[in-house]
Amino acid sequence: MIGNRMLCLVMGYVFGLFQTGYLYGKTQHIDIREHGSGNAGATNTLRTLGAKAGLIVFLGDAGKTMLAMLLAWLLFHNQYGGGVRLLAMYAGLGSVLGHNFPFYMKFKGGKGVACTAGFILAFYPPMAPACLLLFILVVALTKYVSLGSILVGICFFIQLLVYGQLGYLGIHKDLLPEAYALGAAFMLLILGRHHANIRRLLSGTENKFSMHKAGDREKK
Repeated sequence: MIGNRMLCLVMGYVFGLFQTGYLYGKTQHIDIREHGSGNAGATNTLRTLGAKAGLIVFLGDAGKTMLAMLLAWLLFHNQYGGGVRLLAMYAGLGSVLGHNFPFYMKFKGGKGVACTAGFILAFYPPMAPACLLLFILVVALTKYVSLGSILVGICFFIQLLVYGQLGYLGIHKDLLPEAYALGAAFMLLILGRHHANIRRLLSGTENKFSMHKAGDREKK
């Protein structure tokens, strides 16, 4: 199954290379990476091009991750039973990697939050309400989208551990440590891609979210 793990990871990476934000920006005659925070994700698109664009990019980035996981399931569910859920995790992780580090864009992509949201919805939907509620509350109270995104990554990982130990994930107990390691990778990717935001949050210089500040002044 080692080879299939790598296959799903690479397959997910290929799906992740579909840069919704960058491609949508091109339809508006801009390179989204030259505006706002400089990344190609949904939040920067929202700030730069508005709510409709942000929603389209979010759905595209979440959707590509879900499609990668669906393909992994279609390819291997008859062979591995419960183990296919682990392979789907590899496909989802690959999609985040492809989104964050697209080789053809000099590895300058997004931050993987929308992709991780798609992963959560496809992998174990009961995790989604707590993550969504946490994000909404944090952003509503603090206006920091970055803080909401960071806490969602942590919330997801904690839930993965809890649901895994309760036996709800449909993964054989022998494979749970590997599933936890993959879950930690999702969380660390979010934390790593927000390292500059974390520094600004700690120093009190992080910019707060506002639709009225769309453009090059925003630095998510």
